[in-house]
Amino acid sequence: MSAEEYQVIVFSVAMALLGTLVILPPGIALGWLLARKEWVGKTLVETVVALPLVLPPVVTGLVLLRLFGRRGPLGSWLDQTFQTDVVFTWKAVVLALSVMSLPLLVRNVRAAIEEVSPELEQMARTLGAPEWRVFLFITLPLAKRGIFAGMLLAFARALGEFGATIMVAGNIPGATTTLSVSIYQHVQLGQDDTVWKLAAVSAGIAFTVLLASEMLLKKKKA
Repeated sequence: MSAEEYQVIVFSVAMALLGTLVILPPGIALGWLLARKEWVGKTLVETVVALPLVLPPVVTGLVLLRLFGRRGPLGSWLDQTFQTDVVFTWKAVVLALSVMSLPLLVRNVRAAIEEVSPELEQMARTLGAPEWRVFLFITLPLAKRGIFAGMLLAFARALGEFGATIMVAGNIPGATTTLSVSIYQHVQLGQDDTVWKLAAVSAGIAFTVLLASEMLLKKKKA
């Protein structure tokens, strides 16, 4: 395997890991809110969160491009406030991976928290525990396997992302080229040996991560 191929793999894993860590706090917060609270507009929030699962990834990427481009509302604000660009940088890669994998994390966190007995939480409140202590010391520990399984699924989804990434981050060698984008590029160039090597690495990582996620969920049920 060449140094370039190795660099693409390391970069992709790092970006997928960073994207997963970025969505962890909002993913847990959203999952808890959807599992435990009722409010006006909840269905709308559920729909918006799930949209990346059903929208074509290129459409999601186009929306991100319009929002975070230099002339977009968020992009111009970031440029004026922090003098930083997002699109066509590694930050755009993280952004795309985060948005595309967030729904999977939220769904798994929500399912994990819904399996925690509300009676246990209520007992802790009755004994005087504030809501944040109930969450940190009752809900979170009991839901940790499901949350970690959701993190693994989010990581696997991020690692395999292509459409949104290429729209908002492009294909800049050494800067934004991910594993999926590199595979596509080498297919276009007819470099089958490289294609299959990268595809095997991608499939191997995905299989390992999904297997670990399934094992976690089975242990949780047991």
